Amino acid sequence: MLSSPDLSFSRILPIDVFNQLGELLQQMQFEAPRSAALVLTEAVLARIMSKSEWQKQKFTLVVSEQFSALLVGNQEENVGMCVAGSFPDLNKVSLPQRENQIEREFIPLTPDATLYASLTFNSQAIASFISQLKDLFAHDSHTYQHLERYLQIPSLNDATLQGKFTLLLLEYLLPLQNQFFTASDTNFNHVSVCQPIEDALRKQIYQERLLNQVTTQIRKSQDLQVIMATAIAQVREFLELDRLVIYKFDESRVETRLIASVQQSTLAQSKTQSQQNWQQYRGCIVYEARATDAIPSVLNYQEKNCFVPPFECWEKYRQGFTLAVDDVEKTYVLSECLLNFLRRSKVRAKLAAPIIYEDKLWGLLIANQCHDSHHWTESEINLLTSIAEQLAIAIYQSELMRSLTEEKQTLEHRVIERTMALREALVAAEAANRLKSEFLATISHELLTPLTYVIGMSSTLLRWPLGELSQRQRDYLQTIHDSGEHLLEMINDILDLSQIEAGKAVLNISEFSLTNIAQRTVESLQEKAISQQIQFKLDLQIAPQRDRFTADVSRLEQILWNLSSNAIKFTPEGGSVILRLWVEDDNAIFQVEDTGIGIPEEQLPLLFEKFQQLDTPYRRRYEGTGVGLALTKQLIELHRGRIEVESTVAIGSIFTVWIPQQPMSVVS
Repeated sequence: MLSSPDLSFSRILPIDVFNQLGELLQQMQFEAPRSAALVLTEAVLARIMSKSEWQKQKFTLVVSEQFSALLVGNQEENVGMCVAGSFPDLNKVSLPQRENQIEREFIPLTPDATLYASLTFNSQAIASFISQLKDLFAHDSHTYQHLERYLQIPSLNDATLQGKFTLLLLEYLLPLQNQFFTASDTNFNHVSVCQPIEDALRKQIYQERLLNQVTTQIRKSQDLQVIMATAIAQVREFLELDRLVIYKFDESRVETRLIASVQQSTLAQSKTQSQQNWQQYRGCIVYEARATDAIPSVLNYQEKNCFVPPFECWEKYRQGFTLAVDDVEKTYVLSECLLNFLRRSKVRAKLAAPIIYEDKLWGLLIANQCHDSHHWTESEINLLTSIAEQLAIAIYQSELMRSLTEEKQTLEHRVIERTMALREALVAAEAANRLKSEFLATISHELLTPLTYVIGMSSTLLRWPLGELSQRQRDYLQTIHDSGEHLLEMINDILDLSQIEAGKAVLNISEFSLTNIAQRTVESLQEKAISQQIQFKLDLQIAPQRDRFTADVSRLEQILWNLSSNAIKFTPEGGSVILRLWVEDDNAIFQVEDTGIGIPEEQLPLLFEKFQQLDTPYRRRYEGTGVGLALTKQLIELHRGRIEVESTVAIGSIFTVWIPQQPMSVVS
């Protein structure tokens, strides 16, 4: 909000009061922290040879983006009146000219001297003064260039800063009338001519305070009803109105396209459409403030008979037109129905300012004087227009908050629905996974019994003397026995995996030798490695004093056996597999390195998935169910450990396992 520049004045002041006003202006530079301020006094001319007219004046200049002002004092003789003007130019007050082409010598100022003082906030006057001031300096000087930059800055002052200065200004001017001019000789008795200026300044201060209060209320409150009710009550009291109301259109919008459609239609069609649109866009009074209860209330009133579709008037309102009617008896003398309506409503003078929201005519802010005609001044019209603009901001703020609240509630509802759906899906997935694990565990147990008989009977028959079985029969029995052993291994893996997923697996913690389990693993797979012409080696990097470890020894052997057998299976003839073992801190680290076929990088995420074979089912060259590595990972995580894989196709793979030392207890 910008302040009016028309707050200038000119008057005779004692030198001490003039100096105090100069100090007051200099203080204003600290009230505008957002931008640097230029503050100059007549002292800037002390180092140059200036013209005599500059030597006969004192001045204080403040220039910033938020507040600019100029105070000039001239030594004048026989000045005995106060000029209450708007300070249109500086020829009279800022730059004394030569009288009769004779230069007057500078007269030193005494403490009881007086100055013809002029104060202005007019940006053009300030810019003109700066322009004349800079011409006193050389064009290539820093001072000239500095002043040149500040020439473009002066603009309308910030209302808040203007109000602060005006309050302080009154503290100096009001006592001056009693202290200085009363004590002076009779030549200054007519100083009361300045009273209108003081009254205008005081009213300007109150008006700025009111606008600031409304703006503050809008910023602090999100309740549109509170903002509307508070604003019209304060404005009614300030303007001493009999009644102030807010008229809102039912649809809160009157669009330009309705006007265009009326103008383009024929007369008959225009009349019909106008009536229909008028019925659609009627409104009513939604807020009201009255001076006394004796004034009739028009709250919620909606006129149904007298109003004719005023589309042209609506378009003017939409463009910012403010309607001022000093006397309805004269303005509406030809509109008998409307005049009677205004008489019944006790309206003698009215002032209507549009409330425009998003380029739509939301409503009207209407001021009424009920008993006598009233000439609406420019300041009253400006104030009501400013209040209407602030109310439009409040409406926008309220609508934005309502929209955000609705969107937030909709989003929260969607999030709740989605969360519930995900929770239900998760519960269903967990139930299905649990049922699957229980089913696998049950089936595995049911398969173990007959499989045990198959393995046992075939093993017994293989121990018979050679003469009782032919070689062919013995080969068949060996195939049955080996297939049973393989099936038993697969069922045990599935059973272990299902138990872990069902949460039924436990770790039987005991103390053992890491070297022993590594050696047993190598010995158990050495025959298989030799049969495939693969070199299987053990690389122990562990000190004897770090050999003892606590964990589930059977699970740990199962981890090493799965990783080592898997490495042998995928390593071609002539390759090698190395099992390394070392200890870091409280972690036993096992590493299985092979020179096998390697794993493509895009297939690494599938490596530990259940029932996954990385070679295609149509070109499968390696046996297996895809359970071994998945079970291995589960057993490692059951120990709260981790596993990492590094692999390069056609070069080999490295599996590294970290197993932390377990406490001596049974961990589930």
